[in-house]
Amino acid sequence: MIKVLFFARLQEEIGKESMEVEKAGVSVSDLKKWLAATHHLPHMTQTMAAINENYANDDDIVNEGDTIAFIPPVSGG
Repeated sequence: MIKVLFFARLQEEIGKESMEVEKAGVSVSDLKKWLAATHHLPHMTQTMAAINENYANDDDIVNEGDTIAFIPPVSGG
């Protein structure tokens, strides 16, 4: 089981701050694709990720017990 945290626009789109899923052992990229497909989050490819509070690359693996956070790009002026 891993914990997934959502920030900013993603929280609004999915309707919650976090969820727990049985996706240990997958890459960040595969988790993004799964979230995009199953929870209708079309902008996941542009989202930064952090595993256990350390920025992660798309090819990093999410392990059992990890917390992964998804942070969308911020815009403003």
